[in-house]
Amino acid sequence: MIKILIAEDDRQLNEGIKLSLREEGRNFLQSYTLTEARTAVEEVNPDLLILDINFPDGSGLDLLREIKSAGRRTKIILLTANNMETDIVTGLESGADDYITKPFSLMVLRARVGVQLRKADSQAITEGDFLFDFERMIFSVKGQTVELSKTEQKLLRILVENKGKTVSRELLIDGVWDGDSEYVDGHALTVTIKRLRDKLGEDAAEPQHIKTVYGIGYCFQ
Repeated sequence: MIKILIAEDDRQLNEGIKLSLREEGRNFLQSYTLTEARTAVEEVNPDLLILDINFPDGSGLDLLREIKSAGRRTKIILLTANNMETDIVTGLESGADDYITKPFSLMVLRARVGVQLRKADSQAITEGDFLFDFERMIFSVKGQTVELSKTEQKLLRILVENKGKTVSRELLIDGVWDGDSEYVDGHALTVTIKRLRDKLGEDAAEPQHIKTVYGIGYCFQ
């Protein structure tokens, strides 16, 4: 169930946003003050926060900074007055994922929300002892952070997104080295696979997750 928090002090607008976004698989929470919004974030940890900037009891920008500094994965869309360009800039620099200016079309808001929810869905992948967050480039094994190079990240992403399927060496080289397979030594893939296995704690003799399919390529299991 996707959790969406609407933090907007205008009750009519708050309700209108909820009605326009309502669909199966979404659970909505509504806050009308900054204090209520802060409490809801702590208790529920929403997937998406639609956040007004101006509240009677404070600025939504403060809550935005708190959420980002805490490392939460909540996607945040700011609602701001049309003439407050400085708030937009400050919000984006503080980590907001998107913004929309008032007055706005609810159809446009629906589209913006859809984009952010798709990003949230693809952001973090949990596989056993692994956490792979390709958007934020955060990777961990048994809770311990590991550093992956850009090449290793590309390789891992292709394997994970094709979980259970054998990906040929040619397709991996083409995907990792951006179509330069004609100029990349096949040994480079073998070396990158070894480094990736080492960082994921794989047994060199019998890797459990990145399997070699001899004569073809590799498979993530």
